[in-house]
Amino acid sequence: MINKQLKLILVSTPIGYLGSGKGGGVELTIVSLIKGLISLGHKIILIAPKGSKLSFESELLEIRLIDGIDQPSWQHQKKTDPVLIPSNSVLPKLWEDVIDIANESDAVINFAYDWLPLWLTKTQAIKIFHLISMGAESIIMKEIISEISELFPFQLAFHTKRQSKDYSLKTDPIIVGNGFDIQNYLFNENENGPLGWAGRIAPEKGLEDAVQVANYLGEKLLVWGLIEDKEYALKIENTFKKEIVEWRGFLPTNQFQEQLGRCRALINTPKWNEAYGNVIVEAMACGVPVIAYDLGGPGELIEDGFNGFLVKPNDIGGLIKATKSISEIKRKNCRDWFEKKATNKVFAERVENWLDKGLNKKISTDFQD
Repeated sequence: MINKQLKLILVSTPIGYLGSGKGGGVELTIVSLIKGLISLGHKIILIAPKGSKLSFESELLEIRLIDGIDQPSWQHQKKTDPVLIPSNSVLPKLWEDVIDIANESDAVINFAYDWLPLWLTKTQAIKIFHLISMGAESIIMKEIISEISELFPFQLAFHTKRQSKDYSLKTDPIIVGNGFDIQNYLFNENENGPLGWAGRIAPEKGLEDAVQVANYLGEKLLVWGLIEDKEYALKIENTFKKEIVEWRGFLPTNQFQEQLGRCRALINTPKWNEAYGNVIVEAMACGVPVIAYDLGGPGELIEDGFNGFLVKPNDIGGLIKATKSISEIKRKNCRDWFEKKATNKVFAERVENWLDKGLNKKISTDFQD
C-alpha cells in the first residue's frame, strides 16, 4: 500500500471528449477512478480532449484540455489495419502535453487503447502505466502490448482475466477490475419493472438479440446509449414493431441510474469479447439482476443464480428462459456484490496497489478479489 501522496497524470481516451459517449465505458472508468484516487489523497492532473467536463471539483484535481481531431477507434477497423493518426489528431497532442509536464509527476496512467502511448513507454523516463480497455482488436496492438508486457510487465493492467487472455503476455496479468461511485447509484427494490438494455448502439453489442427476447415476451425494451451506427439502429426498427424498442438516449449517470433502477432485469448481449461490462455493474449497483452472454468480462462479473444468469452466446432461447426466471434473483444480492467488489474506492485501491508494484518493481501481480 502506498503511504505517500502521488502526483499522477491521467490521460483520457482520444476517441471523444469526456461526456460525449464516444469513449463508451472508458469515460465512466476515468471519472470513477479520479474520484477514487482523490479519496485516497492523491493529486491528479487529467489531460483530456477539449470539451471534457467532470461533475465535481477538487483542490487535488487539475484539468488540461487539448484541442484536436478525434482518433478513430480500433474496434471499427480491421485487425490487419496499420496505425492511423489523422491530420491535427488530438492523440499526439495529448501526449505532447504529457511529456511537457511529466517531470512534475510520479507516474502517468494511460486510458487510450492506441499504439502511440504504448510505444512511448519505451522512450520516456517517466513510468507510463496502461489500463487496457479492450480485447485484442488489432494485430499491431496485440504485438505492442505483448512487447510492453515483456519489457515493462508491471506497467500493464487489465479489467478481467478473460480479457487478458486475448493477448500473448510474458507474465501473469495484473487484474484491477473496475469500480463506480456508490453515491451515484440508488438501490431500487422494485421487482416488477420493464426490461432494459444499455450500451453503444453498434453491431458488436448485439442489441437485436435483446429485442428478440422482448418481442417474444410481448414487452417493451428500454434502450440507453449513444446511437453510433444509425443504419444498424434503423435496421432494428424495421425488423421489429416500433413499440418494442423505446430509445432513451445517452444520459448522464444520475438520470441513467434512476431509470435503469426501475427495471426488473438488464439484458446484456455482446457479440465480441467485452473487457469488463460497465453497464452490468451499474445495473447491479441499482439492484437490477443481469442476464448476459457468457462471453468475456461479463462471465467474471455475474455469479450465475446469485446476481443474475449467464447464457451461452447467441442463445436466444436461453435468454428467454433466464428472463422468465429473473424473479429468483434477490435484488439485494446485486447491490451487495457491487458494494464488495466494484465501488470506485475498491477500484482505486487496486490501482494504487498496481502503481506501488510498478513503481517499486515488486513481483506480486494478484489484485483480484
